[in-house]
Amino acid sequence: MSRHVAIVTDSTAYLPERAVRQHDIVLVPLTVVIGDRAWEEGTEFSARSLAEALRKRRPVTTSRPAPEVFAATYRRAAEAGAEGIVSLHLSSELSGTYDAAVLAARSAPIPVRVVDTGMIAMALGFCALAAAQAAAAGASIDEVVAAAQKRAEGSSAYFSVDTLDYLRRGGRIGAAQALFGSALAVKPLLQLVDGRIEPLEKVRTSARAIARLEEIAVERAGVIGPVDIAVHHLAAGEKAAGLAERLQERLPGLGEVPVSEVGAVIGAHTGPGLLGVVVSARPGGA
Repeated sequence: MSRHVAIVTDSTAYLPERAVRQHDIVLVPLTVVIGDRAWEEGTEFSARSLAEALRKRRPVTTSRPAPEVFAATYRRAAEAGAEGIVSLHLSSELSGTYDAAVLAARSAPIPVRVVDTGMIAMALGFCALAAAQAAAAGASIDEVVAAAQKRAEGSSAYFSVDTLDYLRRGGRIGAAQALFGSALAVKPLLQLVDGRIEPLEKVRTSARAIARLEEIAVERAGVIGPVDIAVHHLAAGEKAAGLAERLQERLPGLGEVPVSEVGAVIGAHTGPGLLGVVVSARPGGA
């Protein structure tokens, strides 16, 4: 974190470890609570335990990082030579993480700009990468914030789930609608809208849901031009890898498509079998 503007985000960005190291991004983990045990989100053990707990209907919750954790992170950045910090976080509609960062920023020894990106998963991760690239190029703290916000404006996230039951438990839909959907084997597609996960459309089979996710990503790329894409899943690694491979084949020039497993902030509302696609306009159309 020796650059003049340090970049901080949280574990729900699901950034590849290589990208975190390459761009010197600091990740602050949320806590996953399963029953009476807690783990830091983003570890292999927490992801594996999450899917198992959801299948067994055990209670799963997440806890935002304490303001003290952010305060310590900001102090370390200052001690490493940073003159300012841009702290980018998942939608405040989904977590109190943004609020905790704002509290910590008030007592930081250097200026801290805390940004509610309205995003999650690699929709947030691409914002952090854009900020890190701007900071590495010598941008001011305001310019770094603007780069992240522009990336957020050009990003979309879409998800398919195996069952409506987890959405019902989370209060997203009513019990009657969940039972009706299960009887008809309906597979809902979801999208991120104004920082919230909302229904998009419904299809009749898992195969159709995956095909529709692929079509939506290709259609979105055709509208906004050169894009970066990431694929997410929960306990559906083979399907996610296949989807990423097909998107690479259909979108020449796309490049590497990172594939990663989500944590409890998304997973507790969607359940095992989740597939997600993030489509993000590439900066400068490059």
